[in-house]
Amino acid sequence: MTRTLSIVGAGRVGRTLGKRLRERGWRIGTVVTRSARTSRAAVRVIGAGTPLAWGGSVRMHPHGKRRGSGRASARDLKAIYAADVIFLCTADDDLPALVRSLAKLGGAKCKGKIILHTSATLDRTALAPLARCGAATGSLHPMQAFGGTVIPKLSGVIFGVEGDPRARRMAQSIGKSLGGITVAIHTRDKPIYHAAAVIAAGSTYPTIEAGVQLLIRIGFTRERAMQTLVPLIRQIFDNIERIGPRAAWTGPLSRGDYAIVARHVRALRAYPREFRQSYAALSLLAGRLLAKNPADALKKIRRTLADG
Repeated sequence: MTRTLSIVGAGRVGRTLGKRLRERGWRIGTVVTRSARTSRAAVRVIGAGTPLAWGGSVRMHPHGKRRGSGRASARDLKAIYAADVIFLCTADDDLPALVRSLAKLGGAKCKGKIILHTSATLDRTALAPLARCGAATGSLHPMQAFGGTVIPKLSGVIFGVEGDPRARRMAQSIGKSLGGITVAIHTRDKPIYHAAAVIAAGSTYPTIEAGVQLLIRIGFTRERAMQTLVPLIRQIFDNIERIGPRAAWTGPLSRGDYAIVARHVRALRAYPREFRQSYAALSLLAGRLLAKNPADALKKIRRTLADG
């Protein structure tokens, strides 16, 4: 049976989910963003759908569009509820006001609908006003990077799912249909689920840029700095995937070569404080998590950092 999907907040995540589900036979209904321009752009990326503009806020015009505003009327926006499943792919801060407005807009039309948000940290309680109107509510979060204009593949990706039974079953079905692996996340654990991704993956952006800038400061071009670091990073990830972080760990700390660490610390005095602080924090984290004798390693690392 062909299912229909409405997307509210068709940014990077919404466009990706819409495009990948359309490729798997879903029918795309309304695609709602803040402006007519962005909703049309989202429809082009997804390859289907009816673009609608909610405007710069979640307030709606009850009877029609304001002249020249391009915003959809409340009557138009009710088409959101013609779909079987509704994705809310807005930023966390925007979700509460959006949910209240959708509940007011939909009313009895919410009954029987499955409404899922894609937040990594919030749970189904963020959709409580819609649940009170009779919707089955939950969340579906693909653990993937959605940077730039790239539409990532979702095959093999972990999808964190939670919600009431009907919404959770649908979230699991969607994740599996996209070739992903669904994992049920307890409501209270969602912030840690996301923090794990930010520490492990999100932190690579500033740490890699820090390495690039250090090389630029000693005469490398940005291109040459990237050519220096990217193959190294790729090999590290290959090693981690093959044998795990602890077995793959290399560098002066893994060898207990604290003299090199001290030289690094002294050299970093010429750079902004955040470089030294990050080096120190990452060294201590490595000692805690990867060293064979964490207590001894942490003691020596702290002494080296202080002396340096």
